[in-house]
Parts: sequence; C-alpha cells; structure tokens
Amino acid sequence: MLAAVLLDLLLGEPRRAHPLVAFGRWAAWCERCTYGASRWRGVLAWSLAVLPLVSITSGLAWFAWQVSPWMYGLYSAVVLYLAIGLRSLGEHALPVASALEAGDLDGARIAVGRMVSRDTLALDDERVAAAATESVLENGNDAVFGALFWFVLLGAPGVVLYRLSNTLDAMWGYRTERYERFGWAAARIDDLLNLVPARLTAATYALMGHASTAWRCWRLQAPQWDSPNAGPVMSAGAGALRVRLGGPAPYHGQWEERPVLGEGVAPDAHAIRRSMRLVRMGVALWVFVVILAGWAWHA
Repeated sequence: MLAAVLLDLLLGEPRRAHPLVAFGRWAAWCERCTYGASRWRGVLAWSLAVLPLVSITSGLAWFAWQVSPWMYGLYSAVVLYLAIGLRSLGEHALPVASALEAGDLDGARIAVGRMVSRDTLALDDERVAAAATESVLENGNDAVFGALFWFVLLGAPGVVLYRLSNTLDAMWGYRTERYERFGWAAARIDDLLNLVPARLTAATYALMGHASTAWRCWRLQAPQWDSPNAGPVMSAGAGALRVRLGGPAPYHGQWEERPVLGEGVAPDAHAIRRSMRLVRMGVALWVFVVILAGWAWHA
C-alpha cells in the first residue's frame, strides 16, 4: 500500500493508455452487445465487463506469488497504483482554488467543469467552490479510500473488482429512460461494495477534522441524501471542514433542489485546499494503521 501511494504521488495517473480508459471502451462494447431495458441484461453486461478481468488479475497474482513474494508485492503495488487517484484529485481540484484566488471566475468554472457534471456556467464563486469541495470529498472515497479498503481485504483482485464496478456505476448507474433498468445492477453492486468503505471514509474525515460537527452532520444530514453512501461521506466531510455544502445545483438547464450538508462558513478557495488536505491526512492515517497492523501480525 505504501509503495502504491508513493508511486501515485510521484508519477500521478498514466498520461497514456490508462487501464480505466481502456476498460471504458471495453464496457461500451459490452453494453452494445447486451443492451436491453432489462435488469437481467444489465447483470449480464456487468458480469461480462468485470468478471473476466478480475479473474485475470487473480491468476496473475497467483502466478506472481509462485515466482516470489517480492514479485507478488511488486505486482500488487502496481495494480493499486493504477487504481487510486490521489494526485489526480489534487490536479483537478487545486486549479479551481487557484483560479478563485486570482479572481478568475471563468477559469474556475472551466476547471470545475472537469470535475462535476452540473452546469458550471450558472455557478457563482461560492457554488464553484462548493462543487469542487463536494467532488473532492466524494471522490476521496470512490478513487482513494474505497480502493485502499478492498486492497486490504482482497488484494489486487479486490481493488480491480471495486474500481471497475465504480466505473460502471459512473457509466450506467443513472435513473434515465435508457439506464433505469439496464444500469440497476451496476448501481446496486457499487452501493454494496461502498457500504463499508464509505462509512470508514466518513469516520476518517471526522477524525481528521472537526470531529463533533462531523459526527452531528453525519447523523442528521446523511439520511436526507439520495445516495446511501455519498450521504455519510459528504455530510461528515462538510462537517469536518465546518463549511456549508449541498443546496440547489443546476443540471441540464434546471436547478435541482438538494439537502444542505455541513454547517458553518460558505465554501471558498481555502475550503477546496482544506478538503484536499483532509483526504491526504486520511490516506496517511490509513497507511500508518495498515503498516502498524502488519508489524503486529508478524510480531
């Protein structure tokens, strides 16, 4: 885990031939071959897209272990490195903060548009900062802590299962006419895989920030959010930062009402930087705990 996190901090995501980009093309082919307005077709598509790749990852892990524990460790570290996006998260979020600090609202809107799907041209400074902060908190779970959790639990196959499922949820897990039934399996499987990691992420945010506010916001506000996993993560994160997030947001030309998250001051560029620091401190805590547990196990 430590090696993978260091690789991510040093190298960032691969600029070319990223495995998740290739997987997106594979998933699109699976969708074309299996699509139908049926939950069972969605289950078939998910299975076709994910299970062969998880099986290949498992087979390579077994082979690496037969060669040498060092080869297994190197293989596992590289797989985890390709699955996490800690540095990438900062590379997307911090330009938004820098643009807001320079008074460049148009630049901030363009930068945050690379992070969120809402209509960024309709956002003022505060809503731009809120959008970026929300994205950091939510993707801290999806792109970082969730991957670390499944890596600890099941090694390289676990992290591949998690990240591919998460990617399919982002592609198919929409409540639209096309994906209402076909994307049901992708959405539900992602919810299941995130059930524990999301709550560990929320607890991590609380421990690394203003704990009492985070716990209170988690308890009171998370049940109001549509997503059973994003609710705890974002409410606890907003409470830990003591900022107000959530509220109305523009999507596809219309303003959508959303519950308020957190409490305290309005978000600004500093809130974006603090959210990144919260995620980084949480990763450092997780790595430290896992290393400590490993030493205790072998002692």
